[in-house]
Amino acid sequence: MTSTIDIRSLATPSIAVRPRRLSHRSGFWVTAATFFALMAFNTVPTPLYAVYQERDEFPTFLITVMFAAYAVGVMISLYLAGHLSDRVGRRPLILAATGVEIVAAVMFVLWQDAAGVITSRLVAGLGIGILTASATAHLADLRRAHRPDSTAFAASVAGIANMGGLAMGALIGGAFAEFAPAPLVLPYVVFLFAFLGLGLAYLLVPETVERPAERFRYRPQRVRIPAAGRRAYWAAGIAAFAAFAVTGLFGSVAPTFLARILGQTDRLAAGAVTFSVFGAAALAQVVFARLALRDQLRIGVGAMVAGLVVLGSADLIGSGPFFVAGGVVAGAGVGLLFRGALAIAGSLADARTRSEITSGIFLLAFAGMTVPPVAVGAALLVVPLVPVFLTFVVLVLALTVWAGAVVLRESATR
Repeated sequence: MTSTIDIRSLATPSIAVRPRRLSHRSGFWVTAATFFALMAFNTVPTPLYAVYQERDEFPTFLITVMFAAYAVGVMISLYLAGHLSDRVGRRPLILAATGVEIVAAVMFVLWQDAAGVITSRLVAGLGIGILTASATAHLADLRRAHRPDSTAFAASVAGIANMGGLAMGALIGGAFAEFAPAPLVLPYVVFLFAFLGLGLAYLLVPETVERPAERFRYRPQRVRIPAAGRRAYWAAGIAAFAAFAVTGLFGSVAPTFLARILGQTDRLAAGAVTFSVFGAAALAQVVFARLALRDQLRIGVGAMVAGLVVLGSADLIGSGPFFVAGGVVAGAGVGLLFRGALAIAGSLADARTRSEITSGIFLLAFAGMTVPPVAVGAALLVVPLVPVFLTFVVLVLALTVWAGAVVLRESATR
């Protein structure tokens, strides 16, 4: 008797293998690390602008254009894509942002003249515009899934990742410029490999947005705010504009001020000054995190006003210690004022509009990072540095006082 064996019974069963997702807790920290690294990459060039300028002998105005190209890229992508994570999910947007930053890093390495730097900065800004609102919203979602009773913690971590990343990037760029060979190549290569590793890790982070069943129809950024909340929203946006104007100044022409007025040309020192401003913004959010929103805003507005007054004094008397002290105090105010602006805007959102409302605040913030520094750079072509800097301080001070008064009144009702 001949027995037959069905060879199909010996075949290995087909099993669909899917990568195991991280827990919401682990995913939270991977998202925070990715957010931090991508933000850090975008201030690495700040201390390197002097190296580019020394090599190519271009005017200071071009430095502000290089810086502004980044902010323009941010605003373009915020308008076109910053709100999409509410509909298509957080992960696709953050992975796309990581991919865009990888492209920017390659461009910095391969295209190093002034046009290349401007274009690379524009591309890098496109990635950050996709990232900021999506990562902020994803951190809130992941924290809510893990610890529903501690959502304020996510806002603090998002602020630290944002401002702390910007702070660390400037210091890293200054260290490479002062001590490393090929400072216009090596830092970008280091970040390129970091992005590849973080991108692979982020693939395992769980999604927190359930796509709606209805067909998705694309539209550019639109912010839907109830009529009763519009005054609060616009005041928060103007406060963010003023806050980021300070960061824009220290991210672009602060090294020029150090060199022209104070005679300080050390590149690590330039990076350290920018680091101290952004670092103070991040640290203030940690130190005062347990205070009520109104108290944080009160301290933030006061610090911004005091810091700007000290910066104006440093400009008039040519004092290095005053310049650094004013930047640090104003930086602390920036962190608290911007965090408060996001909190007020977030209180006006629901689950379906969180990303688009956050994108709107970031859009106004990056307008502040773009327009005033470019205006400063253009004015420096025909006007001495001291009156230009003083005019900047006075205008930002006026915006801070007005917006701060409004957001303080609004915070009393929330």
